[in-house]
Amino acid sequence: MTVSTTLRDVIGLDGALPALPAATLILIDYQNTYRTGVMALPGADRALEAASRLLDRARAAGTPVVHVVNDGGEGSPYDIRAEIGRIAGPVAPRDGEAVVVKRFPDSFHGTELLDVLRRLDAGPDLVLAGFMTHMCVQSTAQAAFNLGYRPTVVAEACATRPLAGPDGAPIAAGALHAAALTTIGDLFGLVAGRVADLPG
Repeated sequence: MTVSTTLRDVIGLDGALPALPAATLILIDYQNTYRTGVMALPGADRALEAASRLLDRARAAGTPVVHVVNDGGEGSPYDIRAEIGRIAGPVAPRDGEAVVVKRFPDSFHGTELLDVLRRLDAGPDLVLAGFMTHMCVQSTAQAAFNLGYRPTVVAEACATRPLAGPDGAPIAAGALHAAALTTIGDLFGLVAGRVADLPG
């Protein structure tokens, strides 16, 4: 099967992955929500291990780190006041690392994220990773692109869940993950398969 040229290539956008020390890392919704219960993701622990390696590299490189959490309200699976909604231990914030609270899939919508990035004097390169690939990661990458940033998503540090397609047939989590990353890579940003693929 012949594949189409990406929109990025058609309009001549740069395809080089960013050096981690020159970027800002945004970790999206690495909450216990996705490790247990109704929202548990099949690949959550594997992605979380990759995210921990990514975070370690960023901290060692002096890369600014921003954590984003979704607050669904008290008693919900996204209750940030309860253990279920807290950021998972392997990627828990350190003192001085910003934490942005959101209520929509797009991490910029109705939040302080843009102000935080401006205070950090963040350059165009943002490295994104988190849960879920097809929802908050994709929405945030698209918003970042629309705001003039150059997002890169780290595939192995993301995960999603299986869902029913429009015809009711099941779509595997891996297929939905790949489709979301393909959508991002067509226009909105770059995709690094592994943490190790990022220079620096």
